[in-house]
Amino acid sequence: MNYLWRYETPKGFDDMWMSGDGEVLTGLWFDGSKDTSNHSLDGEKRLTAVFEETIRWLDAYFAGGMPDFTPAYRIENLTDFRRDVQEIMREIPYGKTVTYGDIAREIAEKRGIEKMSAQAVGGAVGANPICLIVPCHRVMGAGGKMTGYGGEIENKIALLKLEGALE
Repeated sequence: MNYLWRYETPKGFDDMWMSGDGEVLTGLWFDGSKDTSNHSLDGEKRLTAVFEETIRWLDAYFAGGMPDFTPAYRIENLTDFRRDVQEIMREIPYGKTVTYGDIAREIAEKRGIEKMSAQAVGGAVGANPICLIVPCHRVMGAGGKMTGYGGEIENKIALLKLEGALE
């Protein structure tokens, strides 16, 4: 069974949707974002235990701090490449950013190859179904340039300002 819940964010952010199977979170995204088509709004609207935990996480995050716990989540159908990108994104510290190129270099080094495509990394970052908890908003373009964000660029800017990563 797929369950859904809508989270009302603080002023300055679009509200969010979460999806899950009752045990784990399977999606977290901004309402009306470009990547909404990657998520299903089919399901029963019910406040499950994992949604309650996610709400506690989101409340702490939007209060201006990095929560000291992570709700249970699952990302399905990950290729090895996307799993590598996910692992690197999870390690980006609160209030810090990295570039797609940084991630590409780290994966190339890990795999013992000369080069990895930053564009391919961008595709993997953009496919992240659980925003904020897996902090895809902390990934920037070359030279720290603000680039696209499935959750809309205005939310990305607001998130990075909240974290103190942008003035």
